[in-house]
Amino acid sequence: MAGRSRSSFNKRLKERSRQEKAREKAEKKVQKKLGKQEGGPEVDELSSVDFSAAQDQLALPNSGIEE
Repeated sequence: MAGRSRSSFNKRLKERSRQEKAREKAEKKVQKKLGKQEGGPEVDELSSVDFSAAQDQLALPNSGIEE
């Protein structure tokens, strides 16, 4: 008896991958929820924000902000 066929093996791999992705997604959801409960922004959110436009605005003369 040769065992399981190749297609069954591929199906098992896909199912494991799907379950792992679902588990990771659930973990991220819980972490995000905990971050909102603490009231602080998550690290990922801050890393994607580009503050260069704000720095350029502050560097302009007569920008309305007094030093």
